[in-house]
Amino acid sequence: MNSSVAAQIGPILPWLDLFGIAVFAATGALAATRHQQTIVTATFFALITGVGGGTVRDLLIGAPVFWVHDASVASLCLGMSAIVWITPEHWWSDRTFAWLDALGLAAYAAFGAAKALGYGIPPVPAAVMGVVTACVGGIIRDVLAGEPSILMRPELYVTAAALTASLYVLLSLLGLPPYVAGLASATAGFALRGAAMIWKWGLPAYRGGKN
Repeated sequence: MNSSVAAQIGPILPWLDLFGIAVFAATGALAATRHQQTIVTATFFALITGVGGGTVRDLLIGAPVFWVHDASVASLCLGMSAIVWITPEHWWSDRTFAWLDALGLAAYAAFGAAKALGYGIPPVPAAVMGVVTACVGGIIRDVLAGEPSILMRPELYVTAAALTASLYVLLSLLGLPPYVAGLASATAGFALRGAAMIWKWGLPAYRGGKN
């Protein structure tokens, strides 16, 4: 990692990144176990969900694909799938799944935007890279599991990722340290996603010009 990227990311954001990876990996493994799949399938789901968004981000911004060069990332995903596999099923309710996903979404969106800025990506595309980082893994998970995609759900999801990534970029442009911008933006995105789950907030659907 070059010095400009390291300066933009700072010492705290990599922990947000690892947290997001771990949480998304857990949701991937849970998606497989819900369908009564094998440990091999659960492990694959954990890996593809954990690294999917970050892989697409790195390819788009011209960075080395992070998990290919860091064995700990794949090991983390494998470890999360093992934890899901050996723990009691009642620990992983739909509500737990949703809150874990919300935590991962916020953490990963902040880190994705930070890494994009560190690679010299302009502010608006950098915010988009935060959304890509946070959402693509979940999209892949849902498609492979045969579940309705997160993109097709009415409640705020991508919007929460967009808030996190945009706020991170804005706070960075204002000169806040990366760890302050990261924690503040991730907290805001998680709060919005949590509120959307509790109160069923959602954006209005297209009505085709109907009254």
